[in-house]
Amino acid sequence: QVQLVESGGGLVQAGGSLRLSCAASGATFRLYGTGWVRQRPGKERECVAMLTWTDGSTAYLDSVKGRFTIARDNAKNTVYLQMTSLKPEDTAVYYCAANGVPYGCQVDYDYWGQGTQVTVSS
Repeated sequence: QVQLVESGGGLVQAGGSLRLSCAASGATFRLYGTGWVRQRPGKERECVAMLTWTDGSTAYLDSVKGRFTIARDNAKNTVYLQMTSLKPEDTAVYYCAANGVPYGCQVDYDYWGQGTQVTVSS
């Protein structure tokens, strides 16, 4: 089994930055890809970023390209989502997830964290 624990959410003003962390534990040898999925109020879940561990390829939601960056620290089994130039419409619960299709940003994953709230004030 794999456990994913997110941290780093909070309240930030528009234009500000936050870094979310996702620490993986357990059977991490099974992991091949990690994504960040958000759920905005009243909206469906959407994938904002995805990282394939085998070759480091990434994919992003169009609306966050150039503002969000997904990265991984192999030694710490931790995946980060650096978010800059935040907008009020980025307000959501952000979930770390792992092991879906190997490439591309999508919302169907085998493992999920508990979520962390990000609120961007205008």
